Amino acid sequence: MSETYTAGPVAALRRIAFLMERGREETRRIEAFRAAAAAILPLPADEVADRVESGTITELAGIGPSTGAVISDAVRGVVPERLARLEAEHDGPLAPGGRALRAALRGDLHCHSDWSDGGSPIEEMAFTAIELGHDYLVLTDHSPRLKVARGLSAERLARQLDVVDAVNDHLGGAFTLLKGIEVDILDDGSLDQTDEMLARLDVRVASVHSKLRMESAAMTRRMVGAIRNPRTNVLGHCTGRLVTGNRGTRPSSDFDARAVFEACVEHDVAVEINSRPERRDPPTRLLELARDTGCLFSIDSDSHAPGQLDMLDYGCERAEEAGIDPDRIVNTWPQERLLAWANG
Repeated sequence: MSETYTAGPVAALRRIAFLMERGREETRRIEAFRAAAAAILPLPADEVADRVESGTITELAGIGPSTGAVISDAVRGVVPERLARLEAEHDGPLAPGGRALRAALRGDLHCHSDWSDGGSPIEEMAFTAIELGHDYLVLTDHSPRLKVARGLSAERLARQLDVVDAVNDHLGGAFTLLKGIEVDILDDGSLDQTDEMLARLDVRVASVHSKLRMESAAMTRRMVGAIRNPRTNVLGHCTGRLVTGNRGTRPSSDFDARAVFEACVEHDVAVEINSRPERRDPPTRLLELARDTGCLFSIDSDSHAPGQLDMLDYGCERAEEAGIDPDRIVNTWPQERLLAWANG
């Protein structure tokens, strides 16, 4: 291609992975591009360039023919063909509506890293959030009961908080990675982490992940119990449904939605508008009920990879369609107001 490319091979590989994640392409293929970026990141630029010219770039561990071709083009100042194609396919808004609301969002209160079931390191999630224009991002890896997602014990969470401090020190204050958790709501409505650790966090998302077909009255008591906990800030993906995607479909949990949303209003807990297209949670009927009940909301990506952070587009479109006042959406608030609400 005739266009000059100046961003370098690491940027090209990261951008390709980001666009593939946005387009919900196969995880294994995406990981190859992120692994290649990690492989060449610590190498001197001269060494990478020499390997490109000598044809030995694919001899490096983690570099295959496809990623090697991207590196070679980028080193030579040529826009990689794969990058150009993905920009044409996946760049631009993911949803046509909700653009003004998307511009009003200051951050995202629900994301996962490779400390639990996410696919990328904490710093990669933070750097991508900065590139998307966020002021803050809340890191919310899972709590210990969710063993399938490598949930964090109190000890691992404590170590993670030190890493978050280190990332923020490196970033120097222009953006803040906030300390959080997606904490399981246990069968009796208690939260799956010690109160001591929950108190050390900035924001807590509480979600049901088990026994989703629990009888309605019991599920209602369970959810209301978690909402009443003074540490709870956001009720995550409240119905647990799946409407599409490679995990198949799953019906909504059965509970008294009015009672749950009234408890959210009473205890100042936001209802999450989960932006993942396979969830679309809460369903439109319940989203409108929560609106009419007077709930606060949080539009979250529930991202498990950097490119999924941009899925906020879908949640913003749904919130706009429901006519929700932007000031009732807590992640339109500046960080100081958000933290005062979450820890008031």
